Amino acid sequence: MVARAVRSDLEIPPAIYQGLSIYLLFAIGLKGGVAIAETPLRTLIGPILVTTVLGVLTPLSTYALLKWFGRLGRIDAAATAAHYGSVSAVTFLAAIEATKIAGMQGNGYMPALVAVLEVPGIIVGLLLAQHSGPRGLKKAVHEVIAGKSIFLLIGGMAIGAISGPVKMEAVAPLFVHPFKGVLCLFLLELGMLAAGRLRDLRSAGWRLIVLGCVIPLIHGLLGTAAGHAVGMAPGGAAVFGAMVGSASYIAAPAAVRIALPRASPGIYLTMSLGITFPFNLALGVPLFMSFANYLSAV
Repeated sequence: MVARAVRSDLEIPPAIYQGLSIYLLFAIGLKGGVAIAETPLRTLIGPILVTTVLGVLTPLSTYALLKWFGRLGRIDAAATAAHYGSVSAVTFLAAIEATKIAGMQGNGYMPALVAVLEVPGIIVGLLLAQHSGPRGLKKAVHEVIAGKSIFLLIGGMAIGAISGPVKMEAVAPLFVHPFKGVLCLFLLELGMLAAGRLRDLRSAGWRLIVLGCVIPLIHGLLGTAAGHAVGMAPGGAAVFGAMVGSASYIAAPAAVRIALPRASPGIYLTMSLGITFPFNLALGVPLFMSFANYLSAV
């Protein structure tokens, strides 16, 4: 953010940024798959159910707030609700590393919940618009499921689950040991990206700025509490809160662009990427971590 403030020419080329994101998503999927292989099925049932329920509730609540307080039209409110009902894989990455640095115990199956949370919110948001026909909805859903983020996570989890911890050791020098170093470069780019989008605040209007901070806060605290209620460790509950409180700006825009071409990118991208994303990085994730610790101590 300082680099952007002083107008430094520091930048990570787009091709390298894409390579970093592919590496991180696949590595997380691999490690999540190994954890799933070692986790009893009954342990996963509760988290998957609560993830599905929240994947439906969050776009509904977001839509209501955007219509009532944000004074948006039906299509723009629904398109934006689809973003908040989905999940930001980048915020997920940041939350995972933040909890590890803080020494909070986590849950290895969290990548599976990212895949579960990604799709329902987008579908609900598109249905709220009541604008796209079955063909447009089907194409948008395919765009989400076949998109890079979900495909890498699910593919990595499948490989990790089949391989198990013993075979994972063979690729650990590439996918485990360098992970934090690669993540540092990735987060450097994210900081510059977030700083570059702060100027969008001027055109968003104060109502959308308020909602861009309040919605992730409400959803994130609710997600943290729900994660704790279904038995997640403090670190897992905090990461789950960050997931539920995040807004997609990769998968959701692709789907909305197909199904709701009349929706304004200036609204849903500014809110998800220009307001909620930096809010979660700076304040949201630490708040969810503190709340998870409080719940575990009660």
